[in-house]
Amino acid sequence: MTILGSIFTWWNGATVGTRFYGLRGKTRVGEDSLGNAYWAGGKDTGGRIRRWVIYSGSNDASRVPPEWFSWLHHQIDDVPDRALPPARAWQKPPVGNLTGTPLAYRPQGALEKGGHRAAATGDYEAWTPEG
Repeated sequence: MTILGSIFTWWNGATVGTRFYGLRGKTRVGEDSLGNAYWAGGKDTGGRIRRWVIYSGSNDASRVPPEWFSWLHHQIDDVPDRALPPARAWQKPPVGNLTGTPLAYRPQGALEKGGHRAAATGDYEAWTPEG
């Protein structure tokens, strides 16, 4: 990202003000597999320690893995590496929101798949006004 992009836009990642002033005195507690950095420090209005994420890339909440989501929302007390059991062999890694991408799910009959679907079967009879 260019320096001007980081000064004037918040949707492409953390701004310069956040990186240099907002993180002063805060503690970096970890990083996920996507490169997002997680920070803690200060207190919120309820007296709990504030927690937040600095995205590596665009700001998209679906890019936060479930274990770090739990940490951000105070569902677990410690960082996920220490607080959660290891992943099971049958568990798949989380996938971000694919809506609007070529990898999005498109059922049979969707226009992106040609708009054709199998003919309806069974006891369906179309209504006609003469009937």
